[in-house]
Amino acid sequence: MASLASNPKLQLAATAAVSAVLTAAAVLSYQHLQRDDRVSRLKQSIPQPNDAEPSLPQVTRIGPLPHMDREDEHNLALAQRAQQGDFDDELVLEQLARTRAFLGSDEALGALRRAFVVVVGCGGVGSHACAALARSGVARLRLVDFDQVTLSSLNRHAVATLADVGMPKVQCLQRRLVAVAPWVRFDLRLQKFEARVAGELLQGWDGDEGSRPDFVIDAIDNIDSKVELLKYCHDRGLPVISAMGAGTKSDPTRVMVADIGASVEDGLSRATRRRLKLLGVTSGIPVVYSTEKMGEGKAALLPLPEEEFQKGSVGDLGVLPDFRVRILPVLGTMPAVFGYTLANHVILKITGYPMDYQPAKARDKMYDGILAYVQASEEKIVRMVEAGQPDAAIGLKVPITPGDIAFLVEEAFRGRSAITGIPTKLVLIRWKKPQQTTLVRIGEGKDEQKSSNLRLRDLVCMTKEEATRHQKEILQGDKGHEDLYSREVIEVVEARQKEVEAYERYR
Repeated sequence: MASLASNPKLQLAATAAVSAVLTAAAVLSYQHLQRDDRVSRLKQSIPQPNDAEPSLPQVTRIGPLPHMDREDEHNLALAQRAQQGDFDDELVLEQLARTRAFLGSDEALGALRRAFVVVVGCGGVGSHACAALARSGVARLRLVDFDQVTLSSLNRHAVATLADVGMPKVQCLQRRLVAVAPWVRFDLRLQKFEARVAGELLQGWDGDEGSRPDFVIDAIDNIDSKVELLKYCHDRGLPVISAMGAGTKSDPTRVMVADIGASVEDGLSRATRRRLKLLGVTSGIPVVYSTEKMGEGKAALLPLPEEEFQKGSVGDLGVLPDFRVRILPVLGTMPAVFGYTLANHVILKITGYPMDYQPAKARDKMYDGILAYVQASEEKIVRMVEAGQPDAAIGLKVPITPGDIAFLVEEAFRGRSAITGIPTKLVLIRWKKPQQTTLVRIGEGKDEQKSSNLRLRDLVCMTKEEATRHQKEILQGDKGHEDLYSREVIEVVEARQKEVEAYERYR
């Protein structure tokens, strides 16, 4: 310290260093304040969503735009004239001339113009599907979505602008599309799709009980709502097509249409298939999905950063309480590809234009065969445990369906033996030897019902040869799993069983 006090050069250097630090701090502070000010002014210049917590009454119809500009007023007046018939049909036909030429007949175009399509989910994917349908001639569109346009929506939404931020997505679509196709009639539903209101949201146009939608488009990214919608449509024979995950995808050449039983390489598709199979739906629903594989350097679904959780009130980041909170990387072009593919499929189906998509795996016979194998194996176990009752297995039922078999084989065990990874001649068999009776009796005499207490998590996928050895050595013998299988195999089986247990609650 003494040398610093007596050395003018050192004093000058120290002063310069301190001055540089203070100057840098001042500059950084100024830049930070400027950035905050710019962000604040930008936010103030954009209409914000209602500060109140979104409410979801059973059916919420959207009224007129709260603040219409001159263009809105002009478009609305034109739309009212068009929908009242005061619009030259030749102008409509001229606008649809290219579609008419492609379809090849007035009948096909007429079918499209009479069509009634419901679009559930009006974000990146749904908005592009809706826009394509309106431009192609579909004259009745019911739009279902509870969400509002946000700044982050603008990288992928088909029509939203900065002026639409804070507006319900369904209303934003109507606002922009009436300027393109004023003859299109919109039925707007500001609502989250749920099974309890499915009948209202998918009813006929204007509540007509004698009619129903010509097609339903599922563009929902929430698993529960998606499964409820697809199950409802499947059970009632409503034509439906579903969009799988466009997030994290980047290759438009890998997007295709296939039956849900054949879709692969897609997390949302896999989760949807699992839930539907447990509900007995194994095929019959076309889906748009990507075969693109994940790889090093590619975008991936990201968890919310830990610092956001530490701030508290994580629920405030979601659109609704208890709704999924995650960071989903999305390249803005891919939702458009998915949305146009959905609309393309609907247009061709409604007009009867020739088309084919990849068929579902023809594995129903295989599932029936595996179910028969499970039945026979359970009967052997009952006869073994109930040795003193030779008729105990007669009339035995197993609480397993072909949908359960499909789920276990294709989803839980990835279509392979858990023992060797072999993908052929697969069966399902109990993993553990029962320590007590597996027989469940209800009633007496001729009204008696016999069933096995088998659960999905009890079964493991093997080849037929492996299962024969497993039955003899473990289920009917005295050997343990460690005597037949490696620690790695046992860990794989246990991991699969935990997955199955988690999904069993959706049965």
